[in-house]
Amino acid sequence: MPASGAVTRSTLRQQIADALRDEVLAGRLLPGQEFTVKHIADQYGVSATPVREALVDLSAQGLLDSDQHRGFHVHEFTVEDFRGMVEARSLVVDGVVRRLDGAGLAARAHGESLVSVRRRAEEAARAARAGDLDILIGYDLRFWRELGALIANRYVCEFLHRMRVQAWVFSVPFLRADAEGEKWLWSGHEPLVDAITLGDAGAVRAVIGEYDEHARKWADRLESTHR
Repeated sequence: MPASGAVTRSTLRQQIADALRDEVLAGRLLPGQEFTVKHIADQYGVSATPVREALVDLSAQGLLDSDQHRGFHVHEFTVEDFRGMVEARSLVVDGVVRRLDGAGLAARAHGESLVSVRRRAEEAARAARAGDLDILIGYDLRFWRELGALIANRYVCEFLHRMRVQAWVFSVPFLRADAEGEKWLWSGHEPLVDAITLGDAGAVRAVIGEYDEHARKWADRLESTHR
């Protein structure tokens, strides 16, 4: 019985963390917004223990900040933080691609896993072109996570996933408030899958470079309009 109870609590802890992460990604919990363990426990109708554990997990992921007297609040990332995220993921991805030659890329991009990645790419690109931010976020995160699992080790994948979650957390409030926000949703997922399938490392670096430059230009625009 103790083991079963531990599994149940662990599962609940993860479910709460996932639900709160989705709230932050969707922009329903805004940067700086404060809440307590009791508030979240009451909201989900659960005890305080799994909620506290979930909030600590999200704090460790850089999404929340804790205050001994005031509870927790959503972390407020800056434009410079965002630029740092883009640079970090760019350096790591470039290192992964350069480590694998074209044959290495093609050898890893096959079978059912690639079919799933291509499906995510199509859905993410479609949502980006339609300006559907809610749909895009989920497919974009799954696309990059599944793609990373094909060509990188799990430690690299986890790092990159964390960078992309944080980047979305920063971006969402600004994209929603911008009348032209949908024009800045990147939709190059499919060309990237095509390049990896062909084992064309140069084309992969070119698409990734365009992706990163797109993010940098958006950061520049954001900074210029919020001075």
